[in-house]
Amino acid sequence: MLFLHGMALAAWFVPMGTVLQASGLGAWTPFAFGASAVAALLSPLFFGAMADRSVPPIKVLRWVCLGTGLLSLVTAYALKQRLEGVSIWLLIQLQALLSVPTNSLSGSIVLARVANSHGQFGAIRAMGTAGWMTGCWIVSGLHLDASENTFVLSGLLWFVLSAYTLLLPAGVVQSRTSGRLTLRQRFGLDALSLLKDHDHRVIFITAALVAIPFAAFYPYTPTHMKDLGMERTSAWMSMGQVIEVAIMFTIGSVMVDWKLKWVILVGLFSGLTRYIFYAMDSQIPLMLGVCMHGLAFTFTYISTQIYLARRIAPQWRTRAQALLSLLVGGIGNLTGYLVTGTWLAICSDGSDVNWQQYWIGLDLLVLVVLIYFAINYQGEKRTPTDPTTAKAA
Repeated sequence: MLFLHGMALAAWFVPMGTVLQASGLGAWTPFAFGASAVAALLSPLFFGAMADRSVPPIKVLRWVCLGTGLLSLVTAYALKQRLEGVSIWLLIQLQALLSVPTNSLSGSIVLARVANSHGQFGAIRAMGTAGWMTGCWIVSGLHLDASENTFVLSGLLWFVLSAYTLLLPAGVVQSRTSGRLTLRQRFGLDALSLLKDHDHRVIFITAALVAIPFAAFYPYTPTHMKDLGMERTSAWMSMGQVIEVAIMFTIGSVMVDWKLKWVILVGLFSGLTRYIFYAMDSQIPLMLGVCMHGLAFTFTYISTQIYLARRIAPQWRTRAQALLSLLVGGIGNLTGYLVTGTWLAICSDGSDVNWQQYWIGLDLLVLVVLIYFAINYQGEKRTPTDPTTAKAA
């Protein structure tokens, strides 16, 4: 399931910027990437609450994938018909409203089926990254990096994933609610109560804040590559996922042997190092920076998902993962696309970009987040008194 999910996401998300540029819609690139951030503000908590309270997550995922596939095909058709930019953006936004919740849904489905989340989830989650890599290689292998047909490929993969869920057990709803649900509960807004816990709050805030500088990775790394004379950008970008897979197979032992604080600090430091390599403005350092993505992503975000699985009570876990999607993919990424896009314009002189200035500026933001987390995260063991909190870990 995670392998197919990764392929479908990669065939859509990674080449989107170059597809829009090839279609003469390059100016819409930040808005197109921002669509996923807007969607993360609106839909994950709603679908997460549905999966926690009324419909098994696998069934929610099935219908969401079907709708995502249809919208992917419609977007490809609209690009071929050369519709205006605003129409293309609206279709991308609608597609994002359905595709974005699949991240938290698939994560909660897997975490509900493993007995040892910190020991097993990393290796299982690596299949999603392997799927992402495969999707990138297929896109570049078929020369679809700048073709709207990559969205056709993505749509077909979403259909395959939707059909595959029919082979999986439906599972159960974790928390049937007696009585009439309030509007706040239906939209999953009660998940905000998780922020009352100090450690939960620091984890969520750290993940959201670091998403701001990290948001530049997918939109602008391929552009930097092209400026350095590199082609087949989707395939080059997948090198970050190669390292990510290797890291995910080892993160179980790391989560057992290391304190969570050190795991996340390694992730933040890796993100800091990545943009230092980028600032060298040369092919080899840039590729070293791309490879650092695996460390930065896995140690920062996958360890955060594992933290939620260990520290949040089962009946709240889908909403907790959805809240993470909202804060990271919504608030963090939306702010990130706006900030990094504006910063790129400031660092540009006509068609030329001062990449050294650009990446160093973003690195300073990563450093601020690293310092915030190092000072504020406590990681204390305590006896839980709140129903949203699971066994201390």
